[in-house]
Amino acid sequence: MFPALRQTVPGRYWHVLDDGRIQCDVCPRFCKLQDGQRGLCFVRAREGDQIVLTTWGRSSGFCIDPVEKKPLNHFLPGTPVLSFGTAGCNLTCKFCQNYEISKAREMDLLGSLATPDMIAQTALAHGCRAVAFTYNDPVIFLEYAVDVAKACHKVGLRTIAVTAGYIGAEARVEFFRHMDAANVDLKGFSDEFYRKLCSARLAEILDTILYLKQETGVWFELTNLVIPGENDSDLEFDEMTQWIMRHLGPDVPMHFTAFHPDWKMMDHPRTPVQTLIRARDIAMRNGLRYVYVGNVHDKAHASTWCHGCGQILIGRDWYELSDWNLDAQGHCTRCGTPCAGVFAAQPGTWGSRRQPVRLIAAPA
Repeated sequence: MFPALRQTVPGRYWHVLDDGRIQCDVCPRFCKLQDGQRGLCFVRAREGDQIVLTTWGRSSGFCIDPVEKKPLNHFLPGTPVLSFGTAGCNLTCKFCQNYEISKAREMDLLGSLATPDMIAQTALAHGCRAVAFTYNDPVIFLEYAVDVAKACHKVGLRTIAVTAGYIGAEARVEFFRHMDAANVDLKGFSDEFYRKLCSARLAEILDTILYLKQETGVWFELTNLVIPGENDSDLEFDEMTQWIMRHLGPDVPMHFTAFHPDWKMMDHPRTPVQTLIRARDIAMRNGLRYVYVGNVHDKAHASTWCHGCGQILIGRDWYELSDWNLDAQGHCTRCGTPCAGVFAAQPGTWGSRRQPVRLIAAPA
């Protein structure tokens, strides 16, 4: 039974150390806590002899988005997704573009009770095809995300994780078992970048991506936020996309998205469109078939093209779909080449709308 009026629930993935501290094992940060202390994420805390999640059933808000905004270009294109997050994060990215949520330290920023059944029923009532855990990283509210995912699957909804992939080896098994799709933010391709700007390690993120490819059936795409002067060299684009090609193959969609000054990096300029196109060109030369630019208006480089005959398969103008040249099996209508992804017989028609919603009560 779900805790009807509580926001604190027992956490999973922790163990007691010899010195009496408790180590949280949800993510590779492995915070070691005395009684009353919180982890770096702020939402996982030690209470007595256990780790608890302090944000179960509370959200920073609900909004219906196009699935392309996650971004996912090859997962039920054109369909609406109920998106929500909580508060806190297990990374310290200086360029965070959702910092009001991810860096929140006051639990009263979160709304009233939002049970898994309420979320699932609200998504159904608004015609959504999926529920997305986003805005802040769902890894840190694993127990809540899993409970919501179970409620969604019971009523035929899909689930999407938008994550940096910084999750422990044991925890990732349960977490991704309940996800149908994911976008993993591959923030850079050097340990120095992760250490300096995110307080993390590249190897842990790569382990998660390899796990998704080798051990799960989760559809996933990758995003790289390109920051001028930090991760925008041709060498880094080349090394990153060669790794992707070698370990994941040609069919994992890759999104290169534009940075805008935010949080603690207001002194960096916006990403030039030409830098994104250069990254895309390098990725495609290395063999990747589906490479996109994002956060800029560029229909040609945001659309999906057949790697067999060159026909446009899915036209995108921002989040509006135009051309649709896939058959019911997801093959090119001209040459029959399959397009990797999860597609319905017809695209959705949600477009670029962003619609805030209030939860509805779940049926008794």
